Amino acid sequence: MREIKILLAEDDTAYSQVVKDSLELMGNYDVCVALNGEEGCKAYKTFKPDLIVADVEMPKMSGLEMVKCIREEDPAIPIIIATAKTGPKDLAKGFQLNIDNYIKKPYLPAELHLHIKAVLRRTVMQENPIPGNILLYSIGTYLFNTQTYQLKREEEEFELTDREAQVLEMLCKQKGEVVKRKDILQSLWFKDDYYTSRSLDVFINRLRKYLEKDASVRIQTVRGKGFRMIF
Repeated sequence: MREIKILLAEDDTAYSQVVKDSLELMGNYDVCVALNGEEGCKAYKTFKPDLIVADVEMPKMSGLEMVKCIREEDPAIPIIIATAKTGPKDLAKGFQLNIDNYIKKPYLPAELHLHIKAVLRRTVMQENPIPGNILLYSIGTYLFNTQTYQLKREEEEFELTDREAQVLEMLCKQKGEVVKRKDILQSLWFKDDYYTSRSLDVFINRLRKYLEKDASVRIQTVRGKGFRMIF
C-alpha cells in the first residue's frame, strides 16, 4: 500500500510536528516537514511529494515564492496554501500561481486532512487512484461514506456531523485496535483536557446509538487507554 507523500512547509517547529504526527495518524500519509521556503524547494526535489501544503509567511523564502519556484518545474502537483490573510487580494496572489486550495490559519490537523482528501479526489485520484484511500466502510450491516458523512442501514440513513464522522473514521481505520483517547483529542480538537475529553465521550455515545441495531458492531471503551472498534 503506497503512502501519500505530503510536503508540509511550516516555520513553526512545534506546530508542524503536531500537524505531521496527526496527519500520519489520520491517513495513509508520509509527511516531510520543511521549515522555510528554501528547504521546501530542496525537499520537493528529493522527497518527490504527491501534494504540498505551504505556509505563506516563512523566513528566507516565503510560501508563495516557493510555490512559484516549484510551479516552474511542475505545473500539475496539487498545492494548498495556509494563510491567516484570506482577503480577495491576498488569495488572488496564490491562485495566480495555480494553487488548488487554501486553508485559513490557525487550522486543526483534521481540517487539513479533509482539505487534502478533497484536493486529491479532484486531481491525483482522477488519473491515478491511491490505494488505501477508503471512501466506504462496511460496518456490519451499516455502510459508512467518509466523504458524504452518511451512515446507512437498510432503509435508515443518518447524516453525521463533521466531528461524528471524523471520530468514526479514525476508529474504522484502526479496526480491532485500541485508538488512544489522547490521540483522538490531539488530532481532532488539537488539545487534551477535561472538556474536550467529555465532548469525545458524547460523540462516542452518539455513534453507539446509531450503530445499536447491529449487535456485532461495538465501540468498546478500554479503561485508561481509549476505544476499540469491533465489527
